Amino acid sequence: MGCAHGKCCNRDSSTSDEDSGHHQRGIRPYKNKDGLTQRSLELVHVPSHNFTLQYSSLTQHGYYPDTTDRENQDSFCIKTQIQGNPNVHFFGVFDGHGQYGAQCSNFVKDKLVEILSSDPTLLDDPLKAYNSAFLATNSELRDSEIDDALSGTTAITVLVVGDTLYVANVGDSRAVIAVKDGDRILAEDLSVDQTPFRKDEYDRVKLFGARVLSVDQVEGLKDPDIQHWGDEESHGGDPPRLWVPNGMYPGTAFTRSVGDSMAEKIGVIAVPEISIVRLTPSHLFFVVASDGVFEFLSSQTVVNMATAYKDPSDACAAIAGDSYKRWLELENRTDDITIIIVQIKGLSNSGVGTTDSEVHSRPCEIGDTMNQSTAIVPSLMHQRPLESVGHSSCSFLSLYDVG
Repeated sequence: MGCAHGKCCNRDSSTSDEDSGHHQRGIRPYKNKDGLTQRSLELVHVPSHNFTLQYSSLTQHGYYPDTTDRENQDSFCIKTQIQGNPNVHFFGVFDGHGQYGAQCSNFVKDKLVEILSSDPTLLDDPLKAYNSAFLATNSELRDSEIDDALSGTTAITVLVVGDTLYVANVGDSRAVIAVKDGDRILAEDLSVDQTPFRKDEYDRVKLFGARVLSVDQVEGLKDPDIQHWGDEESHGGDPPRLWVPNGMYPGTAFTRSVGDSMAEKIGVIAVPEISIVRLTPSHLFFVVASDGVFEFLSSQTVVNMATAYKDPSDACAAIAGDSYKRWLELENRTDDITIIIVQIKGLSNSGVGTTDSEVHSRPCEIGDTMNQSTAIVPSLMHQRPLESVGHSSCSFLSLYDVG
């Protein structure tokens, strides 16, 4: 969900010893494999805790009947053994939007992991390194030849460091982890969509002077003074969007992104929210995907579907196919769809420092590292519970944000 005229008013790929997804064109009806890029099953060992990550990915070009030559604006990046360390691996999905969304998405998926990989403090302070990498990437995009005035990208990324996941999110793509709880397998969100449906995000952008209105409100079909839109699942068809005080742009349905320099003036920032989870044998796999997947599929539905397949390649194909089909049943188009599934194999209590999922981390001071055009000076990170779909004693998550 992005901007009023697509993802932004005016959405592959990787930097990796391993790879990246790159766009292809030309998809037509459902099940046509034109525009689909899928990686075969791959795996990487994590020797520090003696387990294996088995993963696959898929990106599917969206179907836009009025613009059949439109690029896939999604991209993804999978980079193993960051800094040559066999215990550090990166998975990311980037959902571009606006006229230059594809260029923004591809620039960010390359630059973000490049900056992370070159940061000597990465393993000493992953939170600070992650935050700095997002802000530096945003600054470098601004200084590049790409016009990011009304274009940008979301970013949902997972950094595996031994038995710990650091999940950094900017925008409305999503990461979910599957947790075994007795006879059930529950979905727990590793990220929280950053949209005006969230009161904290709504309040933050209002402080920057953003008008928050749905398209119907902007067009005079609904009362603009009613600043309540229900929840995202029931009102996602006409969501609240961000507009400058005296103009009809940018119309973003998200409150954070990389790029979108004009939207930055009304509070759309590139500061990531970072969640941390210590893996246990109860964690089966995690999913990283664009909102093309989650627009019509809940986190639990995605986990249920992935659970039905031994091979994550088959799971990616099934979930992308079902997402595509639901888009066509409910809309006259589909979004671009990108998904990475990473299975966690062979993790045992004997290979883990602690047997529960208590997060061993601390809030860290970032300092004044934000782009000055945001008019925000970051304060201490503050901790709050991360909302989740499944409530299980197997997993405890913390969310850190620079407010």
